[in-house]
Amino acid sequence: MMTENDTLRYDKMVEGALRSVVRDAVQEVVDNGLPGDHHFYITFLTDYPGVNIPDYLRDRYPGEMTIVLQFQFEDLYVDDEILQVSLSFNNKPEKLIVPLAAISIFADPSVNFALQFQPLDHEEGGAPDPDGSDDPDGSDKKDDTKSDSDDAKGEVISLDQFRKK
Repeated sequence: MMTENDTLRYDKMVEGALRSVVRDAVQEVVDNGLPGDHHFYITFLTDYPGVNIPDYLRDRYPGEMTIVLQFQFEDLYVDDEILQVSLSFNNKPEKLIVPLAAISIFADPSVNFALQFQPLDHEEGGAPDPDGSDDPDGSDKKDDTKSDSDDAKGEVISLDQFRKK
């Protein structure tokens, strides 16, 4: 039962729903291959817990790395938690394991589609609290100098910018 301090976390619900689009798109490729000109650019946080990539790639791409799934990839796998793929780097195959929560951008340029994600808090599986606190019951002290408009936590974006015209 919700108390007056509890709120529905629509931000987490939407984030989860949009990440399921990534999972479903990758699963479609696992099942049927890439149709037509479709290809994916997937950017992920290299230092996110659970990301398993070779050390030399983590050193070369500190913080963030983008992979392309188009012509040369093998052993593609996805489930509710991770994406796994083998890609070639300097003619050497490497297996990458990326938690879906580590993905920051997913794009399919062939159809002008892209999603950008806020980094998920590994503990909660949700977006970090924008004011820097992770207090789930909302009992942490608020800064009384903030106005009510400073507490707005939502942003409406238009998906029209990603659609073909």
